[in-house]
Amino acid sequence: MLLVLVGCGPKEPALTSEELLDPEACADCHQEHYRQWSGSMHAYAAEDPVFVAMNERGQEETDGDLGTFCIQCHAPMAVELGLTDDGLNMDEVPDMLEGVTCAFCHRVEEVTADHNKGLTLSDEDDLLRGGIADPVETGAHRSAYSPLHDRGDAQSSDLCGSCHDLVSPNGVHLERTYLEWTESVFGMGGVSQLTCGNCHMRGSDGPAVNTEGAPIRRVHDHSMPGVDIAITDWPEREAQLELVQESLDGTLIGSVCVNPNAGLFDIQVTLENAGAGHAWPSGAAADRRAWVELKAYDAAGTEIFTSGVVGDTEPIAELVDPWLWLLRDTMTDANGDEVHMFWEATDSESDLLPPSVTFDATSPDFIHWVQRTYTVVAGQPARVEARVRLRPMGLEILQSLVDSGDLAEEHLSEFPTFDLGSVTMVWDGPLGSCTDD
Repeated sequence: MLLVLVGCGPKEPALTSEELLDPEACADCHQEHYRQWSGSMHAYAAEDPVFVAMNERGQEETDGDLGTFCIQCHAPMAVELGLTDDGLNMDEVPDMLEGVTCAFCHRVEEVTADHNKGLTLSDEDDLLRGGIADPVETGAHRSAYSPLHDRGDAQSSDLCGSCHDLVSPNGVHLERTYLEWTESVFGMGGVSQLTCGNCHMRGSDGPAVNTEGAPIRRVHDHSMPGVDIAITDWPEREAQLELVQESLDGTLIGSVCVNPNAGLFDIQVTLENAGAGHAWPSGAAADRRAWVELKAYDAAGTEIFTSGVVGDTEPIAELVDPWLWLLRDTMTDANGDEVHMFWEATDSESDLLPPSVTFDATSPDFIHWVQRTYTVVAGQPARVEARVRLRPMGLEILQSLVDSGDLAEEHLSEFPTFDLGSVTMVWDGPLGSCTDD
């Protein structure tokens, strides 16, 4: 078996350092992992037209002061090799160095900071690290175990968190996914611990390489679904859409209650972030747009109340709706005015669903659901329909990039709106009841 494994590798006796930089070189032995990665947002990171547009605009509006702030996470290997210092010359960078590549992740040997890509790569450029405790040496490259790459070890979240927590040059904590995880019940250790990889890189039993006789391992998926989706023709896009939808569907739980109130009627919507190991939505929460859509009908089927109802091409943040429940971060500048571009922001306020911090039902911290009450004055509801909707990025932000000439208008129609299956709810019971009664 070992003789067979030693033969695995597109070149003998070993891949050169330069060849190991190319993800396609990994595909010969790690065919399934390569396929999954090739459709991921990690592979797409430097190709994404929205990233390109925001980086170009940010470099222009800051006179280049952004430097590597964006590109260091979107094409980290290109930055490591000194091929770009602002991401504006990516058309001159080899394709194999665009995105978050195999070589970059698997050469990390140390986490030096919990934000802004605080990672150190090994000087041993022919040694790739992974989560297998007893790797079989092959003729392709040298291998070593690392807890940073072991989804069963909490240190693996440290690796992810270094790029998934961002602090802007103005000191604004733009993305807090890793911090949110550390403060959740899933990041506190013990029996409830779940790492980033436990949710976003699901495990299965199978060979780590597609070679006859390879031992069965606990391997993990490299699709890494989150919220963002490719908006151009890209491998595995439909599969990614399905994975994102599946992940979102298991994130929230909720209920709808209807109660009489002094001649009026109150609709109470409760949402609980039960399944995410961080706040919801997370990541670039100032860009995210999550909201509750609510419709109420009387016994004759007449619509008597709505909130959060917009068309597929309408920005939810611009809806004139005093009842709107919008979940996102809001960035402001030094004058207190809302801004959409992070380099303009000096502060940020958050309105997200917090994660679980304990499974002890007797603890006061156990209750972390959030409720909103909508008052109906036009009649008695007989049926209420509610759902939670999510857009990876606000359409008004995208339109701003189109208006500035940084983003092609054709991309606007490619942005999805997700509806979360677990909190698509219908109430049609007696007054005083809830959907979860």
